[in-house]
Amino acid sequence: MTDKLDQLILANVNNKELLHTESYEYKSLFLSTIIPDESNARFMPCIFIEDEHAKQFITRSISKHQLSKLYNAENHVLIGKSCIINCLKYGTNEWKKANATIESIVELGENIAVSEMIQAPTVFPTDDGNYQILTGHRRFFALVFAYGFGHVAQFKVYDNKPLLSKVKQFQENASREDLPQYGKLQAFLSAMMEIDALDQARLKVGDKKLTVKDKAKNLGISMGAFDNYNVLTRYPEVINTYEKGLSNSFISTKKIVLSIENDYKSQHDKKLLNLTDRKRIGELIEQKLTGTTSTAKKASALSIKNISSASVLQTLLFKDVSKLDLNINWQEIDWNNTQDVNSLMAKLVTAIAEQEGH
Repeated sequence: MTDKLDQLILANVNNKELLHTESYEYKSLFLSTIIPDESNARFMPCIFIEDEHAKQFITRSISKHQLSKLYNAENHVLIGKSCIINCLKYGTNEWKKANATIESIVELGENIAVSEMIQAPTVFPTDDGNYQILTGHRRFFALVFAYGFGHVAQFKVYDNKPLLSKVKQFQENASREDLPQYGKLQAFLSAMMEIDALDQARLKVGDKKLTVKDKAKNLGISMGAFDNYNVLTRYPEVINTYEKGLSNSFISTKKIVLSIENDYKSQHDKKLLNLTDRKRIGELIEQKLTGTTSTAKKASALSIKNISSASVLQTLLFKDVSKLDLNINWQEIDWNNTQDVNSLMAKLVTAIAEQEGH
């Protein structure tokens, strides 16, 4: 979050200005004046090609290799009238994601060609006289595919870039079923950076912090959905796994995350988690979601907890506790099972303390 944005949010909050009431109008704009937003979850590294070159490719007058060389399109997707060419590295996750996006763009473009678009993409003016996409990247790509880069189409044009632009992007992304889960999680993280900046600005002018209900309302989602996003974005491993193609529903993944968290806290007798704990939990979550196991699994640590007095510690260190009358069956202990040994030590400490009257 830039200092400039923080200052703008603070100024708006200080002046009691509404943050979701930007002025806009509908305009017809040349597609060639529209710039995609690289930070948007819908963004795909693309290069737009001239209608003539697209026609030559369709009629096989020019090859993919020639077009790629002409536009320096390595690691990009070429988009033109009735033409989309994936030039990303074959077989990579990026290539696969682009292919899935291309399929949806082609389907939408074919629909647009025979019927009117219901919801126009939203844009805002840039300093160089062009317009940057706020929402509607897929619709914009579909317009280029349907009509060509030199075509004119209708857009919802804001007078200026909305202050909470990432919040607006998330509001649309969260409501669309066709956006991959990874894109939604990324959009949530970006939107929460703006929400957090708004929170800090409110504190600086003496207002209360936003409640969970307020945050969910600003994002345009229910409190239940807000909790789902919060849980799933705790661990980078969850987001990375979705990026690599995980198709689990948010609800099922949330259950896995919470189950592993609770088990870890119980096994290690912890209420608060530190960075090391979170890293280990993240690894366990990734293993569960991907169905893999760690190749270098670390042995669980042995621990002795809750020693109530120095005399109990002295007994443990200097006496043969196996000969004490503590009602412990030493023959049944599995010394290779860390959990069993830790349980034994806890029982042993308690038994010694009770015997010594502590």
